[in-house]
Amino acid sequence: MTRHRPWPPSHPPPPHPLPLRVVAAAPQATGSGAGKKMARLSPGAAAPQVDTGKYVRYTPEQVEALERVYNECPKPSSLRRQQIIRDCPILCNIEPKQIKVWFQNRRCREKQRKESSRMQTVNRKLTAMNKLLMEENDRLQKQVSRLVYENASVKSLKTKIHKASAATTDTSCESVVTSGQQQALAAPRPQRDANNPAGLLAIGEETLTAFLSKATGTAVEWVQMMGMKPGPDSIGIIAVSHNCIGVAARACGLVSLEPTKVAEILKDRPSWYRDCRCVDILHVFPTGNGGTIELIYMQTYAPTTLAAPRDFWTLRYTCGLDDGSLVICERSLTQSTGGPSGPNTPGFIRAEVLPSGYLIRPCEGGGSMIHIVDHVDLDAWSVPEVLRPLYESPKIVAQKMTIAALRHIRQIAHESSGEIPYGAGRQPAVLRTFSQRLSRGFNDAVSGFPDDGWSLLTSDGAEDITITVNSSPNKLVGSHISPSPLFSAIGGGILCAKASMLVQDVPPALLVRFLREHRSEWADPGVDAYSAASLRASPYAVPGLRAGGFMGNQVILPLAHTLEHEEFLEVLRLEGHGFSHEEVLLARDMYLLQLCSGVDENASGACAQLVFAPIDESFADDAPLLPSGFRVIPLDTKTDVPSATRTLDLASALEVGSGGALRGSGDSPGGCSTRSVLTIAFQFSFENHLRESVAAMARQYVRAVMASVQRVAMAIAPSRLGSQIQLKHPPGSPEALTLASWIGRSYRAHTGEEIRWSDTEEADSPLKLLWNHSDAILCCSLKPAPMFTFGNNAALDMLETTLVNLQDISLEAILDDEGRKALCAEFSKVMQQGSAYLPGGVCKSSMGRQASYEQAVAWKVVGDDVAGAPHCLAFMFVNWTFL
Repeated sequence: MTRHRPWPPSHPPPPHPLPLRVVAAAPQATGSGAGKKMARLSPGAAAPQVDTGKYVRYTPEQVEALERVYNECPKPSSLRRQQIIRDCPILCNIEPKQIKVWFQNRRCREKQRKESSRMQTVNRKLTAMNKLLMEENDRLQKQVSRLVYENASVKSLKTKIHKASAATTDTSCESVVTSGQQQALAAPRPQRDANNPAGLLAIGEETLTAFLSKATGTAVEWVQMMGMKPGPDSIGIIAVSHNCIGVAARACGLVSLEPTKVAEILKDRPSWYRDCRCVDILHVFPTGNGGTIELIYMQTYAPTTLAAPRDFWTLRYTCGLDDGSLVICERSLTQSTGGPSGPNTPGFIRAEVLPSGYLIRPCEGGGSMIHIVDHVDLDAWSVPEVLRPLYESPKIVAQKMTIAALRHIRQIAHESSGEIPYGAGRQPAVLRTFSQRLSRGFNDAVSGFPDDGWSLLTSDGAEDITITVNSSPNKLVGSHISPSPLFSAIGGGILCAKASMLVQDVPPALLVRFLREHRSEWADPGVDAYSAASLRASPYAVPGLRAGGFMGNQVILPLAHTLEHEEFLEVLRLEGHGFSHEEVLLARDMYLLQLCSGVDENASGACAQLVFAPIDESFADDAPLLPSGFRVIPLDTKTDVPSATRTLDLASALEVGSGGALRGSGDSPGGCSTRSVLTIAFQFSFENHLRESVAAMARQYVRAVMASVQRVAMAIAPSRLGSQIQLKHPPGSPEALTLASWIGRSYRAHTGEEIRWSDTEEADSPLKLLWNHSDAILCCSLKPAPMFTFGNNAALDMLETTLVNLQDISLEAILDDEGRKALCAEFSKVMQQGSAYLPGGVCKSSMGRQASYEQAVAWKVVGDDVAGAPHCLAFMFVNWTFL
């Protein structure tokens, strides 16, 4: 028997059942489920009512009208819903409340559809990744078995040799072993004619077998790179070779593109391999199994001015496997492999591609699983010893080739989804072309190939700076680029000043990031003005170098970035300010198109690069670019260590506990001990009658930049920064913990409220709570010119700086005029009453970017002093965001 709960005395039972809530939902746009969503109508009433007796469907015309409105405005206001009824006579018999319910249900269905689609995508990725990990586990088990077998064989051989040497002094056993090895090595390869398609196909099949044994087998001993963890959103599994001929890297990953599209992208090597100068396919042979054989000649740029470029002569074999996979494998044609001889270009060193390639497997539900193997021998013995790590490091090969290919495919797949917003009104492909042009132009300047028109200019006696000129710039810039006034009609060209130097104790990412954020530390505004003026019809005269200038603030305007933020394209605006009358007349904003990459400190073996070129305000797609910049490549091939810049921010204090010990590079007292090669190249346009003057200016400028970079490198070296920070309040020290306690206690005492910490934060340390707070919290001194002394993570993000550089920023510098006026008006209140609330406004970061905030709170931070003297001032910028 069903038991009914009695009604409360204050609520007598109603005389009739309560009316049900109206849920007037339209059917799906696709028509599925039409007729199942009904509205209740009162008996005898034509319009839908709350008290209903029977159901009626929304008509297809009504649904179509509502869907039309939904596509324009998914969440209409009350006034908008009434307007909808007035504008659509077909909806006149539906109440506004029912319209509201329809839109609620429609938004809910849309959200469920998107979430379902997302979960299906994640499930497919996880399924494919699970399969990939199982295959990787099987490969590792085979590798372990092979190593155990080899170890047992070596022990057995040592035992036999030891017994033989103990029994007799005769070395016949060794002779037999040696002669057997010599006979095996001397065994000739089967005779074949590698100059016809059948012979080339035989080489291709051998290459395929060797490649698959590396991609899915144990032919190479692979060691996984640090920081590369598998997951549905990760780039994949990345490994490098250990103790093999040459250097090799291997990657396995998932992409949401079909195998044929992936193969098309991978074959277009210049689009993703930035060191590739050109790829010439000289011969193409179809094979009987539906595949193709291609004979390819490829040239690559030199990474620095101290080494020669490489070229390759290879055979590329493309075919399909029985399981539906697509394979593209490649190897060099040498005397040992046979085959036709390739071109020989003076100035290039022939390198070798050992069996490498791409295995592309289709995934269920769409997408592809990719296995990439890059195995090369770059002839490291042909370069100076100090540069050999550039050619002997598998991590550099992994970053430049293997990971670059996988990232490019993922980027194309992400752009194809349509989820990337356009920067500056341009499609992602256009912005990617700008990045490629900047990188290629800088590589052309560093290498200076004669067939591009470059020739060496006579030196001034010192060999530290190389000057090259190009009197045929159209050959270099390209026929599709508009000439502009860059190369005037009276004759001129391009001049490049370049040099390379060794940098120690500074990670490449840290150095490039500093050069990007603090351009005034090394750049000369007069030279920037000359480069910018070369884009106009009447360039300035050749500038003289000077310590000052008319460069104001720099403002970075982001354009685009890659999926993992390892590379970003931006416009740098240099605000012009003049001091003298002439400078005031000439002062105007200058614009640079800038490409920055490799600033991730955890990317082992990554090259960090900062390349920029002057542009005008129009920023046309075919604008000529003269890229200049810096490239820093790590030389050491040591094991992975924690980030060397741990001492630059407060994050280390959040991981070391209460001990207060700082973790530097490798957790060693000596700090960072890395070595890198820095390559600098600056390009200038010139008119023929000013060539010598521009050359002298460029030579002097590059020397000044090198001196500035050396000074900067010494100043920001983590080993030196660590000792400087320890003299103040090192993160995790008792002083830092005490300051965090004072900040929270003073806020509570002066405002009567607690700082609103995040609900997810654990209150085990006031310093950790302060550091992870979402609002920007800053402390500044009480000097006549208040300078910042501390900031939490959000504050450092808002000001785009570090704890070390924070001490060079003044409070006045970040506030706008309204903010300074508001602070001056409330300053006496802060000092007398302890706190004040400031209205929302705009502040400026160290990079010149503007950030808005809803409200600011200022309060005195009082220590344990009995007299209650203020220790410093604290500011909280609530709900800040970049404009």
